[in-house]
Amino acid sequence: MFKETIDFVRGLYDHKEFIPLHEPYFNGKEKDYLIDCIDSTFVSSVGKYVDRFEQMIVEFTGAKYAVATVNGTAALHIALLLSGVKKEDEVITQPLTFVATCNAISYIGARPLFIDVDRETLSLSPEKLEDFLVNHTLQQDGFCKNKVSGRTIKAVVPMHTFGHPAKLKELSELASNHNIALIEDAAESLGSYYKKKHTGLFGAMGTLSFNGNKTITTGGGGMIITNDENIAKRAKYLTTTAKVPHKWEFYHDEVGFNYRLPNLNAALGCAQMELLPKILGNKRSTALMYQEFFCQMDEVEFIAEPSECDSNYWLNAIVLKNREIRDSFLEATNRSGIMTRPIWKLMNHLPMFRNSQSGDLENSEWLEQRVVNIPSSVR
Repeated sequence: MFKETIDFVRGLYDHKEFIPLHEPYFNGKEKDYLIDCIDSTFVSSVGKYVDRFEQMIVEFTGAKYAVATVNGTAALHIALLLSGVKKEDEVITQPLTFVATCNAISYIGARPLFIDVDRETLSLSPEKLEDFLVNHTLQQDGFCKNKVSGRTIKAVVPMHTFGHPAKLKELSELASNHNIALIEDAAESLGSYYKKKHTGLFGAMGTLSFNGNKTITTGGGGMIITNDENIAKRAKYLTTTAKVPHKWEFYHDEVGFNYRLPNLNAALGCAQMELLPKILGNKRSTALMYQEFFCQMDEVEFIAEPSECDSNYWLNAIVLKNREIRDSFLEATNRSGIMTRPIWKLMNHLPMFRNSQSGDLENSEWLEQRVVNIPSSVR
């Protein structure tokens, strides 16, 4: 199985000597826009490309508002603050995620509370979430209280793993019924849809990432998307050092954050957005070829988009029979110049989150032992 997979991936990527997991695709007007930005001298957080990039995200996702930030973690940090999360509050999320999800929660001094994922979506399980909320929380003065810790649960943050949407209808209803804000960590899911609606638009806010390994990149960069005008205005204000708008005076009336995306990065993003439909089409084509190849192997399961979803297939992934086979596969492919990687360590296994409250994490623990990402760059 290892040799067949190595040969297939090499053929897919024109027999390159080294095949990365996911490299950025630059084949548009990136250099032209960057040069134009440099020539304008507006390379920091004020400039036409920031406004244009935000508008392009609005038009593509269907959100009413978009606020660009320096990275996806900053976007999530601000989204959590705007949802009312405070120090010592709790935020429900999944243990199977990139560490940035929990870092953003921790920046506020809040505590992550881990609920299991579904095997189908790799994202937060509505069934496990409902079980926890029904059996371990109560409503008090309009807030959701954790019976075990006594703390207030202010938000729930599903993360759309590898671009595959979570079961957003059920999660949205649960959050609403229990007075919890739904904030989508859509860092990996630009171009992914649940029931024909773009991810990030099912709760109060969603956050995107444009890191160098994402579907499109601005080098760094993130975005808050929302349909709430007041949230958008507040997000822009807080991410711009809480500066009161004025033509020349610098007056700040609260502690803010220097989180606005530089114009130079936004210029790159504008060129990348022009390529996005082509990128998404190419990635879907690659995923379908992988799916057809792996369906012939009993010992491998290719992770396909969940039902009622259109995934962007940011990172393709397979599930192997056990950890021993997974480790052997990782060794064989990487030794052959094909970059593969295991899924993340569970957040509750990391030293800074070991004491966080967790539900039954059976699915997350099962997946942690078996999931491997395989090359997913534009071909």
